[in-house]
Amino acid sequence: MPIPHSTPRRRAPRIVPLLALLGIGLCASAAHAARPNFQMPFACNQTWYGDTYPGHGLRYAVDLNHKPRPLSDADLGSPIVASAAGKAATYNPHPGTGYGKLVVIDHGGGWTTWYAHLDSIAIANGANVAQGQKIGTLGKTTRPGNSISAHLHYEQRLNNDDQKIVWNGSTIVYDQYEVAYKSRNSCGTAPGGVAGTVRTSGSALNVRSGPGTTYSVVDSLANGSAVTIRCQKTGETITGTYGTSNIWNNVGAAGTNKYIPDAYTFTGSDGRVAPDC
Repeated sequence: MPIPHSTPRRRAPRIVPLLALLGIGLCASAAHAARPNFQMPFACNQTWYGDTYPGHGLRYAVDLNHKPRPLSDADLGSPIVASAAGKAATYNPHPGTGYGKLVVIDHGGGWTTWYAHLDSIAIANGANVAQGQKIGTLGKTTRPGNSISAHLHYEQRLNNDDQKIVWNGSTIVYDQYEVAYKSRNSCGTAPGGVAGTVRTSGSALNVRSGPGTTYSVVDSLANGSAVTIRCQKTGETITGTYGTSNIWNNVGAAGTNKYIPDAYTFTGSDGRVAPDC
C-alpha cells in the first residue's frame, strides 16, 4: 500500500516533451486499447518513493527516488527495468527537451512508457525487451544549463496522451510527495519465493551453506535446474553467465541455507528480486 508523506520538496525545472522529434510509431486511433499489465520500473520487492505535483511538465508523470529524503545523487546508477514487454527507442539525448538520455518502450495498442534522465542506456535502439529486463541506469541527464538531482522521470501514455500511472493494477497517488511503492516486477509465480533457472556453461553448480565459496558445499544443481529463490544475501563477488554480482540466492526451504550465485541464475532482472535473508 502507498504511504503518503505531506512534506513538499523541490524538483528540477519542468520538462516539455516534443512529440514531433520522437521517432517511434504510435497508434493514431482514438480507441482505448487494453492497458498492459504495467509494473514498476525496478526489480521485485524494491521500495521507491514517488513525487507527483501540478505543473510537472506532463500532469500524470512521476519522479522516483529510492530514499525519501534528502534529495541527493545517492540513487545514481541504480538499475531501471522495463514496465512491460515491447520495442524500445533510445535517445542520447532526446533532442530539444529536458529528458536527457531517454528510453521509450512501445507496448502496442498505442501504449508507451517513458524513462528519462538516464545515466546510461543498456539496450540498442529498436531492441525488443521483456518485462523486468534492464534498460538503463538512473541518472540526472537533461538539457544544457539545467541542474537536477538524480531521479527517474517516468510516464505512461496512450496514443501520446498522458495517462494516470497504474502499476500492478493500482493507480498511484497524485498530488503527493514521497509516496512509497513496492515493486512486483518479475517477482515470479513460484509459491513461497521467486522463480529462477540455473544457467552455467554446462557443468553442475555447487550449492553452498552461505554466500561465498569458502562455505561448505551442501548440494549441486544441474544446468537448467528450476529453483525457487526464497531470499537474497550480499556475499562474495562472483563472475558468471550473467556478469559480475555479489548477490547470492537462497534456494533452500524456509529455515535452511542453500546459496547459489545470482551471476549463474536467470531471474529476468539484473537486480534483486527477493527479500533480504
